[in-house]
Amino acid sequence: MVSKIRWGIIGTGNIAKKFATGLQVCDDAELIAVGSRKQMTGDAFGEAFNVPRRHPSYEALANDPDVDVVYISTPHSLHHDNTILCLEAGKHVLCEKPFAINVRQGDEMIRVAREKKLFLMDAVWSRFQPAHMKLRELVGEGAIGEVRMVHSDFGFRTGGVDPKQRLFNPELGGGALLDVGVYNVQLASMLFGPPTQVKALAHLGETGVDEQAAVILAHKDGRLAVSSTAIRTKTMHEAIVYGTKGWITIDPPWWRTNGLTLTVHGKDPEHIDATMTGNGYNYEAEEVMACIRAGKLESDIMPLDETLSILRTLDAIRAQWGLKYPME
Repeated sequence: MVSKIRWGIIGTGNIAKKFATGLQVCDDAELIAVGSRKQMTGDAFGEAFNVPRRHPSYEALANDPDVDVVYISTPHSLHHDNTILCLEAGKHVLCEKPFAINVRQGDEMIRVAREKKLFLMDAVWSRFQPAHMKLRELVGEGAIGEVRMVHSDFGFRTGGVDPKQRLFNPELGGGALLDVGVYNVQLASMLFGPPTQVKALAHLGETGVDEQAAVILAHKDGRLAVSSTAIRTKTMHEAIVYGTKGWITIDPPWWRTNGLTLTVHGKDPEHIDATMTGNGYNYEAEEVMACIRAGKLESDIMPLDETLSILRTLDAIRAQWGLKYPME
C-alpha cells in the first residue's frame, strides 16, 4: 500500500477551509498540520478538520519534519514570503492564486523551487476539474474548429467598503484583478498562450484598488480574449469559447462548473455532463500528489513558465491603470 502524502496548510481562512474539505475525498492524502499566526485560530481550524498538529506560527509549520507538502492560503501579499519559507525548509508547495503580487516575486519563487528541486504549483483549481479537462479535449480535437475568441466574467458584490478588509486593502494586494480577474486571464492563457497586446480599463475605488475592470487581450493570429471582473458588481459568471464551427458554453459559475454545452453550426446544442466529486479542490490536490509521486517538479497542466506569463499579463494590466501596491 502506498503511504499517504502528508499535507500542511498555512492560513486558516475561507479558502483554507475549502481546500481542507477537498482533501477529505483524496484517499492518498492526510492533513496533519496547520500553521496560524494565532494559536486560537489554529486550534479552531484543527478541531473543525481533525488536524492533529496546530502550529502557532508559519515558521513552525514549515519546519514540521513530517509535512511533505504545504498549501499556502494566506493573503496575496504573503504568498511570496510564505512560499520561499516552505521551500527553504524543504517542503513542496501548492500556492493559492494569485501566485504572487507580480512577476518579479513569482520569478524568485520559481527560482528557489528549481534550485531546491522541489515541486511548486499555482493553485488554479478550475484547470483540473472534469469540465475544464473536457474543454481542452474538445478544443484540441477541433470540435468547434479554430478557436477565435473567448468571453468570460467573474464579478461579485461585497458589502460596504472596508479599507482594512483584504479585498480593499492595497497592503494585502486587494482589488478584483488579483482576486478573481486572474481566472479570466488564465483561461485566455490556457486557450491562446501569452497575449501580444493588452488593453484594460478599471474603476479604482476610494482605497485605490480596482473595484471593477474590463480587459481585452489580443493574441497571435488575431484571436481575442474579452473579460470583466469586479468586487462591487455581481456578474453572470459566464464563459463562452467561440470557434469557426461553433462555440462551447461553460455552465455557470464557469470556474466551478459541472458541465459544458457544445453548439456546432447546423446542429442542436449538446450538453456534456462533467459532474465533480468532492468540492472541486480535490482535483488540484490530486495533481500535486501525482506529480510528487512521479518525481516531477511541476505540473504539465499548470506549468511554472505559464504561471510567470500570467503574472506578466497581470502586471501589464495594472500598469495601464497606474495601480502599484505598497510592497512594489
